[in-house]
Amino acid sequence: MGSSDSKLNFRKAVIQLTTKTQPVEATDDAFWDQFWADTSTTVQDVFALVPAAEIRAVREESPSNLATLCYKAVEKLVQGAESGCPTERDKQVILNCTRILSRILPYIFEDQDWRGFFWSTVPGAGRAGTDELDDDDGARPLAESLLLAIADLLFCPDFTVHSHKRGPDSVESMQSIDSCEYIWEAGVGFAQSPPLNYIHDLNRTELLRLLLTCFSEAMYLPPSSDNSVLNPWVTFFCSAENRHALPLFTSVLNVVCAYDPVGYGIPYNHLLFSDYREQLVEQAVQILIVTLEHDGGVPHRPASPSSIEEQEVMLRDPHKKIWITVVFHVNKPLVFVQSTGPENLFVNYLSRIHREEDFDFVLKGLARLLTNPLAQTYLPNSTKKIQFHQELLVLFWKLCDFNKKFLFFVLKSSDVLDILVPILYYLNDARADQSRVGLMHIGVFILLLLSGERNFGVRLNKPYSIHVPMDIPVFTGTHADLLIVVFHKIITTGHQRLQPLFDCLLTIIVNVSPYLKSLSMVAANKLLHLLEAFSTSWFLFSACQNHHLVFFLLEAFNNIIQYQFDGNCNLVYAIIRKRNAFHQLANLPSDSASIQKSLQRKRKSPDVISRTSSQETVSMEGSHPAVPAEPGTLKASLVAIPGIDKLTEKSQVSEDGTMVSVPKKDSTQTLHTDQSAVAGTSDTESNSGRDNEDVFYTEAEMEIRCLSSSSSTSLWAPTPDWVLSWKCKLPLQTIMRLLQVLVPQVEKICIDKGLTDESEILKFLQHGTLVGLLPVPHPILIRKYQANAGTAMWFRTYMWGVVYLRNVDPPIWYDTDVRLFEIQRM
Repeated sequence: MGSSDSKLNFRKAVIQLTTKTQPVEATDDAFWDQFWADTSTTVQDVFALVPAAEIRAVREESPSNLATLCYKAVEKLVQGAESGCPTERDKQVILNCTRILSRILPYIFEDQDWRGFFWSTVPGAGRAGTDELDDDDGARPLAESLLLAIADLLFCPDFTVHSHKRGPDSVESMQSIDSCEYIWEAGVGFAQSPPLNYIHDLNRTELLRLLLTCFSEAMYLPPSSDNSVLNPWVTFFCSAENRHALPLFTSVLNVVCAYDPVGYGIPYNHLLFSDYREQLVEQAVQILIVTLEHDGGVPHRPASPSSIEEQEVMLRDPHKKIWITVVFHVNKPLVFVQSTGPENLFVNYLSRIHREEDFDFVLKGLARLLTNPLAQTYLPNSTKKIQFHQELLVLFWKLCDFNKKFLFFVLKSSDVLDILVPILYYLNDARADQSRVGLMHIGVFILLLLSGERNFGVRLNKPYSIHVPMDIPVFTGTHADLLIVVFHKIITTGHQRLQPLFDCLLTIIVNVSPYLKSLSMVAANKLLHLLEAFSTSWFLFSACQNHHLVFFLLEAFNNIIQYQFDGNCNLVYAIIRKRNAFHQLANLPSDSASIQKSLQRKRKSPDVISRTSSQETVSMEGSHPAVPAEPGTLKASLVAIPGIDKLTEKSQVSEDGTMVSVPKKDSTQTLHTDQSAVAGTSDTESNSGRDNEDVFYTEAEMEIRCLSSSSSTSLWAPTPDWVLSWKCKLPLQTIMRLLQVLVPQVEKICIDKGLTDESEILKFLQHGTLVGLLPVPHPILIRKYQANAGTAMWFRTYMWGVVYLRNVDPPIWYDTDVRLFEIQRM
């Protein structure tokens, strides 16, 4: 009964707040304590008892009351951080304030007039090291007070960490505590593993949820190409002002990488016991990827507020003509400039990890978690399956991006395959589901990054033996075969929105092709099927960039023939069998009549890839077909990705194995609007206008633009000059020479010996040689991923979209006016 009474009292307090015509004084503790004095409300109760409509009503009609509620809640957190929450009641007050702020903050952020409110000063809240007596000039903005209080509370003995008290009379002062001794989990930089305490895990989770909500102001700003626009909440929290930055970074990283969802492997244990650590790990990995977003520039916020002008913004209460004055600095944190200042310490710490044992701990932890959903058991649903693999992929990306030593460690051994296999599993599983198009992109981006390094291609030669059940043909071969078979499946059976990724998928194959020692017959046939599909005349003439896909495939074939001929008799045999495709390319018609005839054929059969001629075989045992998203599934929109020439930079492999960057052509020579310029495009240089724009479009906007531009496609039409301009550059010489030498030999053997069994032909090809018969080997060209404004904006949108959709209990941002992306229902 007491529980329902306390919830009723809490609800009455909310109603009073929304209906009071007079502003409630900040000194009226009896009124304000109603919001956090209750001992039985949960975070779900707070979200249910404080409806969105009432928060917005208070914001519009009683702004002074909303401002005071925020001030008082932050004040309680600051007091708790100073006192160390010695009593159970103090701890409950902290948790209730945390929940209320988590509920309210999104509605503060969605209103532009309120967005600077938390960066206004609180009278009497001085900065550390300043004279606090009657000097409001040294006052700390409310946001800073809140962030520092959260950081302190995350290392509060007996609340979020184990106490180190030596005896019953000893006291641990929150001001003098060394939080490096209280790191939550063993791992990077910390050897002791504290005993598990589910209460501490729950309290940490609540505080991290509030921290994530603070950082989510980024969701309420539209996409921007300006990378100097930083998140002021993240920037302050990750600066030297936060004395807990190092232990907190280490704690969240170690908690994530040490987590084992299976535990002792007892079947169905996840159904019998609550796993509070999983909730903490989910919040921790989201905090990590959000704080690691920025590594340069800082919000322009003055060190001394008294040194600049201030302006007062009046927020009006229409009922009683009461105005509340909120002080905003003229250079408020919503306007940023690039400047030198405190760096992001989380990025700094991540980039400085260097011990092999630390790298091993992180890599094995991420691999264990990414592989978890793939685990197969004899008892159905007997093992816990985690759901935060998208956040783990973003974290892995950031580790490789910010710490090149980690990237080289990953590629140094076959451990990289423990990351590759789950990525290929997720790509294959998500290929038909449009709500998971972001997952497809992040997986492909990671593989593109890895493929820029020689060691990745070398590692792919390891035999693939674990056989994770996937909806792909059964084959015997290497990890390279697995990669090619999955990519073929994505291209031939994925949904239409994956077409922008075709360039990336084939670039990855080209990058690794010089190192592939022996492709299986299944993989070789898949590559030849892609060439047949992409080299049909109607497909080549349908869009001005379609021929790039053929160039990529021919480049991959040439790399294998020139550098790995000896072990690749399966591919050579497949090329001989499908030699007509190469002859048709060499003899591609370029006259106007043939072009028009091909395009008319397209209208009769508009499917890009023939899905029946791919020689599908039986799928792996235990696999399930990829399925579209269920109706009603929510998805977050994404901005468009740049073209492959903006995503990568070309490097040439020199004789000693080092990479030499290939200078880009002058963009002024390649960017023209007339058709004659389009005709002069090089083999794989993109010529699509979107790559040269700084404007970012959501997927929906891109579709509208595509539809509106479909009427203007008459502006571009394939011409004989355009066809000839790239046809003459098709790198067919090596393949044609191979066919010229081997086809007569193979035909002669078949006639002389009456062969009908391909194994004999393969044996002949296996022992054959083309030394001295092929053209001089071309230099190996690698397209390495390069960061740019377009990809940075894509990652920010994708990351926050994942965070939004994953936090549904409680639904922190649901039904608020986010502007970074759109929430769409499938």
